[in-house]
Amino acid sequence: MREKVWLGACPSYEPDALLRQVDAAFQALGIYNEIKPGMQVVLKPNLIMGARPEAAICTHPAFTCAVGRCVQRAGGKVLIAESPGGPYTPGRMKAVFKSSGYTDMAEAWGFQLYTQCKSREVPLRQGQRLREAAIVEPFLEHDYLIDLAKLKTHGMVGYSGAVKNLFGAVPGLQKPEIHCRFPDREDFSHALVDICDFLQPDLALMDGVWAMEGDGPTGGDRREAGLLGASKSPYALDVCMAGLIGFPAGAVRMLELAAQRGLGPPSPEHIEILGMPMDRLRSGDFKKAKAASTDFVDRLPRLLRPAAKRLATPWPRISKTGCVGCGRCAESCPQKAIAIEGKRARIDYSRCIRCFCCHEMCPRHVVEVKRLGLFTL
Repeated sequence: MREKVWLGACPSYEPDALLRQVDAAFQALGIYNEIKPGMQVVLKPNLIMGARPEAAICTHPAFTCAVGRCVQRAGGKVLIAESPGGPYTPGRMKAVFKSSGYTDMAEAWGFQLYTQCKSREVPLRQGQRLREAAIVEPFLEHDYLIDLAKLKTHGMVGYSGAVKNLFGAVPGLQKPEIHCRFPDREDFSHALVDICDFLQPDLALMDGVWAMEGDGPTGGDRREAGLLGASKSPYALDVCMAGLIGFPAGAVRMLELAAQRGLGPPSPEHIEILGMPMDRLRSGDFKKAKAASTDFVDRLPRLLRPAAKRLATPWPRISKTGCVGCGRCAESCPQKAIAIEGKRARIDYSRCIRCFCCHEMCPRHVVEVKRLGLFTL
């Protein structure tokens, strides 16, 4: 049986309009029949860092609110949980919720925010790369799990959506450890699928009202895409949403790997579309991240591939102006390749694995993604 994906359009975060659309998605997918009164429903937004909603870095609080209200309609109790990049502590988690607009929203609607910041190591028995991982406790103890992704381009894996969002279930500074273990895009993509397959969210929804294009997931530009999506399969949802912004089938490696494992569909043609058809929603001129894949290297003679890959792979560079030496990049670097010297961050490129954690976590967005001019054409 084909997976079902509901697609819709919403031009703004006006609460009533959002609520109508999310309600339509719940009805189309039969979610009101699945969430029972008294259930503990965990919402997992993308809060990679504390950021104002208008920056389009995080899942918008109005979108999360609309989902939470629909959960309450079904009788469920809402708990919002996340682990951003950097240290995972109660104080920092409270600050991220507040700066992202979640604290006031949760208080207004009676949602709980998870700030205990507890996690535990668990085996990922089906994992093909990642065989065990620390997972934040609410993602292990719940009645129903909803994945609330943000539609964004991504410097390392090209596209960030529902599958990638579940990487946030790994606590704080243990994320760079996984980057360090799997610096290659292929292995890291496998690890992302391993985590998603372990967590198996009951529902995934996508906030693409304001999306991000260019050097995502934090340093790109806001794009007013007006897109919404929902599915019981995070893989099917990503296949559709990636297609809407110009990533054809096979262009996002983690989705291709999921299809090879039999976890998700290989293309939109294998999906039953509910709501609006894809042809009415396409926005395929999205700017890609500068650090996007260099798959053309694989078409070169084998002896030339190592040198070509070194030349073609982008690298992070800290801007000469703007860096204040806050240390966020250094604490997020899995290889400890960044030091703060004279109130400015410096990168030891002999240790850099080009995972772009520094680019993602810089609060001032002064870590640039650089590429040789030959490969920017």
